[in-house]
Amino acid sequence: MSKKTFGTTSKGVEASLYEISNGSGVRVLLTDYGASVVSIFVKDKDGNERDVILGYDNVKSYEKEYCYFGATVGRYANRISDAKVNIDGVEYKLEANDNENSLHSGSNGFSKRFWTVKEQKADEITFEIEDADLEQGFPGNAVVDVTFKVTEENALAIIYNAKADKTTTFNMTNHSYFNLNGHASGSVYTHTLQINAEHYTPVKDSKAIPTGEIAPVEGTPFDFTEAKPIGRDIEANDTQLHYGSGYDHNFAIDKTAPGVEKVATAYSPESGIQMEVYTDCVGIQLYTANFIVGQEGKGGVKYNNRDAFCLETQFYPNSINETNFSTPVTKAGDTYHTETDYKFSVK
Repeated sequence: MSKKTFGTTSKGVEASLYEISNGSGVRVLLTDYGASVVSIFVKDKDGNERDVILGYDNVKSYEKEYCYFGATVGRYANRISDAKVNIDGVEYKLEANDNENSLHSGSNGFSKRFWTVKEQKADEITFEIEDADLEQGFPGNAVVDVTFKVTEENALAIIYNAKADKTTTFNMTNHSYFNLNGHASGSVYTHTLQINAEHYTPVKDSKAIPTGEIAPVEGTPFDFTEAKPIGRDIEANDTQLHYGSGYDHNFAIDKTAPGVEKVATAYSPESGIQMEVYTDCVGIQLYTANFIVGQEGKGGVKYNNRDAFCLETQFYPNSINETNFSTPVTKAGDTYHTETDYKFSVK
């Protein structure tokens, strides 16, 4: 474990940058601002180290950006229709920061706040944040922990635990943008992707609220049941792709049992790096970085649309308001717990 300064915010608050590693191939840089993953370094097929996620060189860039690079998102990731939720018969109003909807819990979401380091070791770090009753609009005083651990199997395990003193909702995710050729390598069209999902959740329009339908992927550009290049169908004349300007959709994971299991595999033929995603979540959002044109990232690199992809594990978008979806309600005093692992290898 190492720690160094990561610059100061516009209000003069100093951020820190932490490194964790397993000492045998994977090391990860994280900042306490947004509990964000800044870099993931892995070895390619030739033994060279590549940084496989997009990010920035200092906290000021994270403070002003809108892409959520590497961020821990919560209390509620993704979109909530009309920026309101009903919990135990009480309606709670949220910040509408995405048209009339709430996205990633608004401007005071966990991604835009400092977290406290609760525990740190050479291969793991735990961040903690307190969220007051109605601070984001959600009920209950909450305490949230997120642990990042680099395992001996070359995985980055992300483990979330949260508890509140009122019945509330938690739906946490990590918003890392992956490019298995390296963050400065441009388009991910040649990356192959396989997702264990025979269904996905179509959206109503470009505002990306699901219709409530759980639709089959067969015969559509959303069929990733067999590995295929991300770019193969992304420009297809498909209404859902037009709505998202590419992929920005939730897939209904084909769960075989409770607990953590493999749900997706991405691979780059160029670098030979493979990433497997394991989770206990019911959904996974594929986002192909459709709105990042001109972002200046690490080392002055200009990031553009489709230069990365996100695989965000989650409850389905707007599930708190959609009766056809599994609803993420956590009772007062109960613990919300979920885990997602990104495992790296070469082939």
